[in-house]
Amino acid sequence: MNEFCRIWSFLIAMEKSLDKKYYFSDEIYNQELDTIFYSDWVCCGREEDLDSAGSYNIFVIGNENLFIIKDKNNDIRVFHNFCKHRGCQILENEESSPLKRNIRCPYHSWVYNFDGSLFKAPHLDVDTKDKKFHLNRVKSEAWGGFIFINLDEKPSSFEKYIKKLSDQFIRFPLSELVSSRSYQYDVSANWKVIVENYNECYHCAGVHPELVSIIPAFKENGGNGLDWDEGIPHRPGANTFTFSGTTNRKPFPGLNQSEKKNHFGQALYPNLMMSLSMDHVAAFILQPISPTYTRIDCRILFHPDEVVKSDFDPDDASEFWNLVNKQDWNICERVQKGMQSNTFKYGYYSPMEDESLDIRKYIQERLDIKL
Repeated sequence: MNEFCRIWSFLIAMEKSLDKKYYFSDEIYNQELDTIFYSDWVCCGREEDLDSAGSYNIFVIGNENLFIIKDKNNDIRVFHNFCKHRGCQILENEESSPLKRNIRCPYHSWVYNFDGSLFKAPHLDVDTKDKKFHLNRVKSEAWGGFIFINLDEKPSSFEKYIKKLSDQFIRFPLSELVSSRSYQYDVSANWKVIVENYNECYHCAGVHPELVSIIPAFKENGGNGLDWDEGIPHRPGANTFTFSGTTNRKPFPGLNQSEKKNHFGQALYPNLMMSLSMDHVAAFILQPISPTYTRIDCRILFHPDEVVKSDFDPDDASEFWNLVNKQDWNICERVQKGMQSNTFKYGYYSPMEDESLDIRKYIQERLDIKL
């Protein structure tokens, strides 16, 4: 009878997930672009990607093609990637970086300075100080070595947006870390499927045997009751995410004892996920391409003092993460495929998936809808 009551209480506690259309609809995807990715703070890369003046990267979100560039004062600036003359796209990924002196439009050779101001327009008497001829700048901020943009004309407070994460990981030297290994994954799943999967460990016992061997709590009681703010303990004798659970790398300087022993994870909506160990960080930057397709930029970050050591080898962590990632992306793609059925209407969140409810609440608030 007690077991029956326990199961029944779980059934009562289960709440409906988002309806099927939120994972397939072009209309909802476009709404998400307008009310989330064009309006909220969005992670678009790392400061380390731009190592000198003129270095740039392209970032595409929906219809917005942007370039991120380091100017001659070593400040990072972000601009809409089109010329103010006729709208031609100025830069492409396959072009050389860094640029040597300026930014030139390939169409009519209008030339811009790295700060976005117009330098010259050939054969035209144009006032180069007139801001209407300057590139359209995007509001950007940096935290922990990550670059964030906000496309809204009146962006919300970045300090308020980042405060919880900043307070929680204040002792992790995130801004100093360098990407010793990077992976790009193309996943045939809606971006919310990926975030929902990241937000729970109910799936860990069945999907990640290597992971739960390092952190047994991920499989105990279906991953229920995990305290991510305090961190999740490793098994005895382990202290990091590698196949052995150990490494020759030292803990990041300044960590407290809990941070040296436990694993931490956090998702910052809409598109940054981080998993933090005492010696490295796995960071995931999501880039929605369509309702059923997401590109993921994964960085395995290490402390520069470790990277310069003669015996530094990042593969113990990076190969572990690459395996765990592929397990996750495969199961996310199977979720997307399964939801295609005409008989699928919505799923359910179990009690140990309560963090996944966050994405439902987030979508409800941003799209101003009642679910």
